[in-house]
Amino acid sequence: MAYEMEEIRLGQEIFYYLLKHHELSEEDHEALYRAYAQQERIQNLVKSQGEMAECDIERYGNVIYLIPKEDNTFLGFSKAGLKQSLCKSTGTDRDYYLSQFVILTLLVEFYDGHGATSKTRDYMRAGELLNCISERLKEGCGRVGQEDEEKAGIAFSDMAEAYEALKSDEKGTRAKTTKEGFLYHILHFLQKQGLVEYVEADEMIKTTKKLDNFMDWNLLNQNQFQRIKRVLEGRDE
Repeated sequence: MAYEMEEIRLGQEIFYYLLKHHELSEEDHEALYRAYAQQERIQNLVKSQGEMAECDIERYGNVIYLIPKEDNTFLGFSKAGLKQSLCKSTGTDRDYYLSQFVILTLLVEFYDGHGATSKTRDYMRAGELLNCISERLKEGCGRVGQEDEEKAGIAFSDMAEAYEALKSDEKGTRAKTTKEGFLYHILHFLQKQGLVEYVEADEMIKTTKKLDNFMDWNLLNQNQFQRIKRVLEGRDE
């Protein structure tokens, strides 16, 4: 069925808005939001453009999100780009995987519920998160031996070594060579993506509505839950 020119124009306007802002809420632009939410033909046009750009277009609650697919390094991030942003200049793969483990640990600490929402706390402090990272690495090393690590693809021992190689400095350093600085840059990266709020004065970490929606509607749906559980138990890559 052929589309009208006005439908095409509107679909392109919505997709461009998503490219520019990464999300479209009813509060920010009611007309565009309602056009997408209430007109299936417009929605199909936008999703089709998203598919061509290697993105998923998803509506969670009253917000429409543009989510680059895993291999989309144009609108998303490459491994090299993430390593440069999150790790020290001489960072290796084990530093990179440690940074991803830090993010996963943060998610687990905030989202571990099974009710109407998976979120179980409103905030945590950076020092508490550092303690959690240390504890989970020790648990992983104790639970998964070297032979099991090779089979599972999770090198807890390598990540633990990378973590312990970082200095400890409680003087507010931002150097990526310290545990505090390493975490600082990860939190600021997540803040730039609109996923967390980091209040430096209080060293307080809060999650945003964007991350809450993504966790409840996408990452922690039943299809993904078992994989996340296997990762935390050291049984998946």
